[in-house]
Amino acid sequence: MAEFSNYQKDVIKRYYDNRESIDQQRLSELCTNLFLTEGKKKAKLWEKAQELMERLSVPASRIDHVLKSADPAVLAEVVQDLESGAIG
Repeated sequence: MAEFSNYQKDVIKRYYDNRESIDQQRLSELCTNLFLTEGKKKAKLWEKAQELMERLSVPASRIDHVLKSADPAVLAEVVQDLESGAIG
C-alpha cells in the first residue's frame, strides 16, 4: 500500500466523511441526465443510479420500483426524499 502524506490523508478522510452528500449530489445530477439522455448511455446511467441508491441505503423495494418504472420522475422523488431526510 502506498504511503500518503498528511495532506493526502486529510483529503481522503474528508472525501469519506462527506461521501453521503457527494452521492446525493451525483444521484441528483444523474436524474437530470436521465431526462436528457437516450439509448445505450441511458441504461448505463440507470446502473449507476442503482449503485448510488444502494450506497445511500434506499430500501431495496423502492430501488426495484424505480428501476422497473425506468422513469426519471420517480427517481426525482427518491432524490427529494433523500434531501428532506425521509430516507436514510
